[in-house]
Amino acid sequence: MEKNFFERVYEVAEQIPYGRVCSYGAIANYLGSKGSARMVGWAMNSSKTSGRDIPAHRVVNSSGLLTGKRHFGGNNTMAELLASEGIVIQNDKIVNFTDVLWNPSEELTNKQ
Repeated sequence: MEKNFFERVYEVAEQIPYGRVCSYGAIANYLGSKGSARMVGWAMNSSKTSGRDIPAHRVVNSSGLLTGKRHFGGNNTMAELLASEGIVIQNDKIVNFTDVLWNPSEELTNKQ
């Protein structure tokens, strides 16, 4: 049985290492769905009901903004989780974004 898009997103997100982040677009691109960054965002929002431990806080927009933070209870939970992993946040943006960016197309050898 073929996996649905959300399941495929979760499989990629689960591989984002501690202390690193990935963008919605990079995940979409890796899955062969360039232009589907918003759908990756929907998957991240739905991940809390997936029954899996998805590190959704590690998925941000392409410039390092914490655009998904409202899905973490409307407070600073997303920033706090990232900060606990050593990621520097200022004004809801990752300061050292290029240093902590993890790109599945470069990091994962088994292309989907």
